[in-house]
Amino acid sequence: MKAGSYPIEELSQFAMDVIRRAGDEVQSYFGKGTPQIKFDETLVTEAEIHLRDFFKDQLYRRFPEHQIYKNRQETGGYTHEKERYVWIFDPLDGVANFQAGIPVWGMSMALLDNFWPIFGAFYMPATGDLFHARAGGTALWGERKIQVSSQEEINDESLLLTFSRFHNHYRAAFPGKIRDFGCTGAHLCYVAMGRAEAALIANESFPDLAAVRVIVEAAGGKIFKMDGSEFFLNEHMDGNKIEESLLVVPPETFAQVRGCLKEKTT
Repeated sequence: MKAGSYPIEELSQFAMDVIRRAGDEVQSYFGKGTPQIKFDETLVTEAEIHLRDFFKDQLYRRFPEHQIYKNRQETGGYTHEKERYVWIFDPLDGVANFQAGIPVWGMSMALLDNFWPIFGAFYMPATGDLFHARAGGTALWGERKIQVSSQEEINDESLLLTFSRFHNHYRAAFPGKIRDFGCTGAHLCYVAMGRAEAALIANESFPDLAAVRVIVEAAGGKIFKMDGSEFFLNEHMDGNKIEESLLVVPPETFAQVRGCLKEKTT
């Protein structure tokens, strides 16, 4: 299978090799946040700059004509040229966990071809978990195929993953467990592998979701708006925060999960 002039196998293997090496690069920063500071901006900024520079160097050595996503990315017309490829690298997801030495954090990498997604990967260096998928293909956890939960009914054993301050915005009648692990990418990958039935997310952006949406969709899940309509991530390529809440769930159980969540009006 080809993605333009490059085999998809070559592009996806490059992504997985680089994201693993990026994980090695950032380990020296992991857990080194100042304990007295809730958000150690200095540590996080230094780690992110180091990772972005590392990725940029690796990409331009291998594919010098490719582009790196930037906010307010211009979406030009269709082209056969090599600059049709745009890489989205999100260096740190779960920064509070990262600086505190809690292993639930990760980094993501996605590839667009003429602004259509063709590959996504999410890597958790502290645990070694690598989730990846080709658009329209199979979602994988390492080498193992994964898919969303086949559970037809939500029950007291079900798991809903949520965002910080969730209870400030919703009243929940969810019969199972509600948890926040502090890392959106991990939440979506846990839904993709069937360990959680659903994830409610908020205040995300295009680069936050570019890779994990490929994984979720390849595993049989979907990102919905709260009214049940389809969510189109490419409408948010400007990089601004997506203000509305989104529900990530197998399509068959959307109505059940959504029915358990009531927005607070005051």
